[in-house]
Amino acid sequence: MTERAPLVCVMGVSAAGKSTVGRAVAQEWGVPFVDADDLHPEPNRRKMASGVALTDEDRWPWLDAVGAEFDRHRASGLVVACSALRVAYRDRIRSVAPLVHFIHLDGAHPVLRSRAQARTDHFMPAHLLDSQIATLEPLRSHEAGIVVDVAAEVHEIVAGIVGAMRVIRETAESR
Repeated sequence: MTERAPLVCVMGVSAAGKSTVGRAVAQEWGVPFVDADDLHPEPNRRKMASGVALTDEDRWPWLDAVGAEFDRHRASGLVVACSALRVAYRDRIRSVAPLVHFIHLDGAHPVLRSRAQARTDHFMPAHLLDSQIATLEPLRSHEAGIVVDVAAEVHEIVAGIVGAMRVIRETAESR
């Protein structure tokens, strides 16, 4: 991309495809990719692995780390896969990195549950999906971002994101 480097957070509940889609979008744009799960402090990882949902107090330092990662990549651009389930969490990220756009990967509950149950290599147990769905606050009108259905194939999702972000950039540039 020759325009301002993109700062994009691919968000959604567990098993929505954040890491897969995020990596593919980053590759398409030629920018780095970070999985925010890797930024969790070890106590958070242990808590989730034992089946206990995180509290907001657990999340604040993690969200600060996500925002700092975006800030470090202002010039190069960055795609981060991060649940960012609540407006307050996204606000926390934007407090450090105000130019982040959020791509909300959304899907039907049965699709997400099936994906979560099929995963064997993830520290987030499938039974915590319901708590994430209950916590999820959709993007609000003041938030820069789009919602994308995860029912499509990955290449179709990526093409839709790239196209939508192009339109967003062009619209912003024409103002």
